[in-house]
Amino acid sequence: MTIPHRRGRPRASGTRQSRLAWWSPALLTLLIGVLAVLTPQDFAVSRLLPAAPALAASMWSVSATLLLGVLTLAAMFAIQIAFAEPATAFTAFALAAVTAAAAYAAHVRLQRERTLSQVRSVADAAQAVVLRPVPHRLGGVGIETLYLAAAEEARIGGDFFEAVDTPYGVRVLLGDVRGKGLSAVGVASAITNGFREAAYDVPDLGRLARRLDTSIRRYSDTVTAPDAGEGFATAVLAEVRPCRREVSLVNCGHPPPILLSGGPDGATGTGAGAATRPGSRVLDPSAPSPPLNMAALIGGEYTVDTLRLGPGDRLLFYTDGVTETRDVAGGFFPLQEWVARQTAVPAPRLLELLHRQLVRFSGGALDDDIAALVVHCEAGACEEPAAAPSGASPVPDP
Repeated sequence: MTIPHRRGRPRASGTRQSRLAWWSPALLTLLIGVLAVLTPQDFAVSRLLPAAPALAASMWSVSATLLLGVLTLAAMFAIQIAFAEPATAFTAFALAAVTAAAAYAAHVRLQRERTLSQVRSVADAAQAVVLRPVPHRLGGVGIETLYLAAAEEARIGGDFFEAVDTPYGVRVLLGDVRGKGLSAVGVASAITNGFREAAYDVPDLGRLARRLDTSIRRYSDTVTAPDAGEGFATAVLAEVRPCRREVSLVNCGHPPPILLSGGPDGATGTGAGAATRPGSRVLDPSAPSPPLNMAALIGGEYTVDTLRLGPGDRLLFYTDGVTETRDVAGGFFPLQEWVARQTAVPAPRLLELLHRQLVRFSGGALDDDIAALVVHCEAGACEEPAAAPSGASPVPDP
């Protein structure tokens, strides 16, 4: 699925409301003019006309704001001539002063909008480096991705993921950097770049985790920020071998992935004729492994766990933003209970449903970045060779 960075597209009603808001300065001018004509002369409603250019400064250009100020000034003189309203000079002076201030405010606003647009362009470039689009199919492995930013206008955060097809299998990385902001983005970029380089060269998954730990430690040594040495990341590394239907996992202090057994992608089973019922279970590591950039501080080795995958099995990887999503009462999102009810959901649709459920559960108020992946071996990705005829030598598996 496409990586979303906002919670949804604006609806048609929202577009109509935006258009109405854009025309509100002109509508306000018209309303004040009508009230000035309909109300008694003692009320002097025309004195409210300076509010129109002041409102226009928040959404119109400088020239449009000045034009509205001139039109309101002409409307005020027309009302004074027609109805002989008092204090015309004072109102005209106030209207001219407010129009000039509004035009300057519009100029400042437009400058800030241009600066913000440039910053967003830089953020988009950083996103392309840290969160490259992951193919839906990679070496016989199906991969679905989801990324949600906590803020509506955010482009990128401290959550990251990557997947590459290597000689050792399809290797997947998902993690979460401590902290937020540009420092977290820098750490995430260092980890993903190190993973893309080392994943092709390091044969052992535990050694790959150790390489990433070294990469982030070296990166921290080059950063001059006061808290640079405190930056670390939790992560899960996976190596999927679809021909063997095996997956190896290294959990570096990260929330454990969830295995959904069986389902619509194929018949259930984990071995030669051994059938299992559809279900889900949390893949806790057999031994704890340190987070990246923490191995030297707290010690410990990176433990590799290997398990078999049956037809239709899916692996759900996620960051703590999923499990720490809260409802209005402050309760956490029950991910394990929700996943247990989704064993019949196809892999491409699982993250779409998770996205909708998180937004519904939180009332649209997501407090943290969210990243998730679903990994599954595609049917027929590595078919067994047909039985060799009598007397013929079997073809060796390359």
